[in-house]
This record gives sequence, C-alpha cells and structure tokens, in this order.
Amino acid sequence: MPRRTPTAREAAVVVARLLSRSGPLRIAGITGVPARTVTRILNRYGLPPLTWCDPLTGELIRASRATANRYEREKPGELVHVDVKKLGRIPEGGGWRALGRAAANAGGRKNARIGFDYVHAVIDDYSRLSYAEIHDDEKGETCAGVLTRAAAFFASCGIEKIERVISDNAFAYRNSRAFHDAVADLGAVQKFIKPHCPWTNGKVERLNRTLATEWAYRQVFTSNDHRRAALAPWLKYYNTERIHTGIGATPISRVSPTS
Repeated sequence: MPRRTPTAREAAVVVARLLSRSGPLRIAGITGVPARTVTRILNRYGLPPLTWCDPLTGELIRASRATANRYEREKPGELVHVDVKKLGRIPEGGGWRALGRAAANAGGRKNARIGFDYVHAVIDDYSRLSYAEIHDDEKGETCAGVLTRAAAFFASCGIEKIERVISDNAFAYRNSRAFHDAVADLGAVQKFIKPHCPWTNGKVERLNRTLATEWAYRQVFTSNDHRRAALAPWLKYYNTERIHTGIGATPISRVSPTS
C-alpha cells in the first residue's frame, strides 16, 4: 500500500507502546503519528488493549468488558465523585515485586501485618480534574477533611462552586455527621449511587483504576513512603499533562482553556 505508514514509524509506535504502556492519544504525542493511525498499527501488530495487560510488566493477563453508555455533566463543579481505594502497604525494602515471591515470603515477611493505605479520591465529572490524599483510615472525619481540601484545590483551578457530591453507600459517606456538614458547608447537595450499581460512580471508579495502573503499580517501590511521595507528582501530571482519553484533552484545559 503506497500510503501505508513507513516501517520505521510503525516500529517507533510499537516501541513507544511497549516502553510507556500508554494508549493511542499519548503515543501520538510521543511519536507524532496520528492517534487513529496508532490504533491501526497496534491492531496490525497484534498488541492487546491496555486493560488486558499487567500494568507493571505489560504482559497479557486477562480480558475486559466496557460499556458504551456514557454521560457527562455540562460544566465544571456541577457534580464531583468521591471514593476511597484501599491499598496494601509496602514493607521496608519492598514487597514481592521488588524482591521476588520467594524472598518476600521468607523470614516471616509474608505474614507480617503492615496494614493498608486509604487513597481518598475526588474527581470533577465534567473536566476530570482530580484530587487525592493518602490516609490511614476511611473515617467520616477524614473523608470530610479530604472533601474540604479538594474543594479548595478545585477553587484554585477555577471551579468556584461545587453543586453536587456523589458517593457510594459507605458508612462514612452515608452516616457521618462530619461528612454531611462538609457537603453542606460547600452549599452542595449530597447524592448516593443505587446500591450494587458502582458504574453510577464510574468517573471516580475509573480514576481509581488509573491510580492503580499508572501510579501504585506502575513501578517497583522499595518502601511505602516511596510510593506515597510519588502520588502528588503523578496527580500534577494527570491534571496538567496527561491527555484524558474520555475527553481528548487535559483536565485542566477544560477548567482553564488558556492554561
């Protein structure tokens, strides 16, 4: 085919995919090859979708289903989604990803109780601008503090008013007076998803998955503090540089088009 992409450029696309483990939009930014052409090249070379692959190694591990039903609010601040993701803490020196399973299971390391980190995430439905903090619990007071600081962060980026806050039916969201007061202090209305329908809170559920694949399990961390310290830089990249495939732009550009 005379108009087929040159072999060298196809090779650059394949290498970019293998090294960055990114989707077509970000590979397009790396290689200069249009995103639609990137997709055709990846399909031609038989590279599986990212959701089928291990986020750390890129190896094929499973298949995934996605829904074509999408919705989106009309302006920033109209709706924000909140959720908490629990991650097992990393022991000093690293876990099995750093040491290998045999070493990680030796000397009582396997049964050592080091607890969990709770990643509290907040995302604006329209712009996908996101905020997250790591805490030692998921209590109502903690959730309330995160929401208040998230609102301040959104305001600093141009989202001056939050109208609605939606969450699942976790105890901290439904029963905590502190969280109810935090929502009321913002002048917002609190909403809950229908039980057993997590896709209703899909924006933050998808953010949780992205946090896992691109931050928490993207590289080998040698300590829990190492992983915690990597969250803030990644969030800045997510909000200001990373092209969000759901909107085809960076989240900050939807809040401040001139940014």
